[in-house]
Amino acid sequence: MKAVIQRVSESSVTINSEIVAQIQQGVLVLVGIEDADNQEDINWLTSKIANLRIFEDENEVMNLSLKDIDGEMIVVSQFTLHALTKKGNRPSYIKASKPEIAIPLYESFVQQMEIELGKKVQTGQFGADMKVSLVNDGPVTIIIDTKNKE
Repeated sequence: MKAVIQRVSESSVTINSEIVAQIQQGVLVLVGIEDADNQEDINWLTSKIANLRIFEDENEVMNLSLKDIDGEMIVVSQFTLHALTKKGNRPSYIKASKPEIAIPLYESFVQQMEIELGKKVQTGQFGADMKVSLVNDGPVTIIIDTKNKE
């Protein structure tokens, strides 16, 4: 499972000209799922994201987590995070899970994230053509792959 975590001052997801998710201070999480992913990956990753100290404290040091600031979150499924680009110029997405595997894992990820944060997490819509807008605060962007936990 791969995730791109972006600290935002605002973010939204629009589908068919309708805003389906919108937050202020918090994080936008793009998550890509592959067949080898499981609940252990979800548990590890959601805990890591909820507790990442990427928000500034009173001394302007990144020392606070999303939980500490009671920030908001949008989670968007993004199979293109598993793009293979080694050969040629057209990315291959063969490592990305098909919907029958990815959807239950994505839904489990969102549920576990809500448990970690103790609040509702907003989402895009799996498989939809989404327009994702954000103001990256910092900028701060962190990439995490559960296959590289060290």
